[in-house]
Amino acid sequence: MSKIQSFFPTLIYRADDAATAGLNAKLEQSSLMLAQDDLVGIKWCEKHGYQGYTSFASINDLPAQIPAFKALEKILDRHAAKFAKALHLDIRGGKPVCDSMWVNVLPEGGSHTSHIHTNSVISGTYYVCVPQGAGPIVYEDPRHAMMMAAPPKKQNAPREHQSQVSETPKVGSLLLWESWLRHEVPVNRADGLRISISFNYVIGAK
Repeated sequence: MSKIQSFFPTLIYRADDAATAGLNAKLEQSSLMLAQDDLVGIKWCEKHGYQGYTSFASINDLPAQIPAFKALEKILDRHAAKFAKALHLDIRGGKPVCDSMWVNVLPEGGSHTSHIHTNSVISGTYYVCVPQGAGPIVYEDPRHAMMMAAPPKKQNAPREHQSQVSETPKVGSLLLWESWLRHEVPVNRADGLRISISFNYVIGAK
């Protein structure tokens, strides 16, 4: 008698229509305003060859500055708490706390290469604008560095056995994952701006 068991799952949390249409419109307006007025962020993007705009290196208190981002943070807090529970994290009376939040505005041709989010526990992205053809976010099997001579997976392997998994968001989609999970944003091939808001959570006191 034999059996196969599954251990060490990698969880990705998704919620669609996470924010109301009204809040989403305010987030879009605010994101476009920042992409035009945040001179420090614009200069950082030019210096580092970032196609489009991000406030990652220029604004560290979006929820304190703009009410729409504060309203989004309250929504994210609830989802992050649910995800932490699903992950069975022993947070010892603490709770997930939003540590950073930033805007990403990718035009046609823009992308974000493979990366992880250091010094955080839960990371994620909320999608404000997703033009048709904008493409997915792609997650990579975290065991790649240890697979050595492992053969590639069959093309028709079940999704949970693939070496890369993609999620195609829509307007209002929210995705959460553990911060160590490597991911990338392929080239935006849509005729329009792909606007998203990314964030990190740490564990803080209640």
